[in-house]
Amino acid sequence: MVESAGDEAHILVVDDDDRIRALLKRFLQGRGFRVSTAPNAAKALSTLNSLSFDLLILDVMMPGMNGFELTTAIRKHAETPIILLTARGDAEDRIKGLSLGADDYLPKPFEPEELALRIHAILRRARPAAAAIQRVSFGDWEFDIEREMLQRAGVPVRLTGGEAALLAALASMPGQVVSRLTLSDHTGGGERAVDVQVTRLRRKIETDPREPMHLQTVRGEGYKLAADPVFGP
Repeated sequence: MVESAGDEAHILVVDDDDRIRALLKRFLQGRGFRVSTAPNAAKALSTLNSLSFDLLILDVMMPGMNGFELTTAIRKHAETPIILLTARGDAEDRIKGLSLGADDYLPKPFEPEELALRIHAILRRARPAAAAIQRVSFGDWEFDIEREMLQRAGVPVRLTGGEAALLAALASMPGQVVSRLTLSDHTGGGERAVDVQVTRLRRKIETDPREPMHLQTVRGEGYKLAADPVFGP
């Protein structure tokens, strides 16, 4: 049996089939996930503008904007992990979905337990286990690795799932270089996606993103976070 999610990851299920949405919501809630649903791409994009999710499950064959097009639209602004569901399981469609930025591709019909296993595998990559160092500080900032919470002078600052996973990976090794490949494993995207997340994160934490003091590039090696570990409560 698949273990409980434990941390109550929030999942968005997008499918035009009312029955499938209801079945997936009930099944995933039974596995400890928080689940929201949307019947089409337009509603999904509206929901994504107001809520943050740890993973998205998108049906490919939807009327209007299909799952491939929705994946493309989402990837313009976010790196939230995506699983595509489709009645067509041929290699060409799988390759297309993955090339657009999806993390996994599951043909219908499928066993719900297999979907749960794939969700857990993706979340483990995107949200690694808490490191020995629980918090780090840099400048006016403090980041709680376990809760993936960034604060400036005690005021929380919102991070996307990709930004939080990236910062958690860097903060677990403060002052040390972390390769782009390693960071891509943690964030669930490719190395180019890591560069995009770094750029976005610098806009939030750096006084001058073009001359970063905290999130530094080590040419030819990767990135490092110039931060100090924080011990105690």
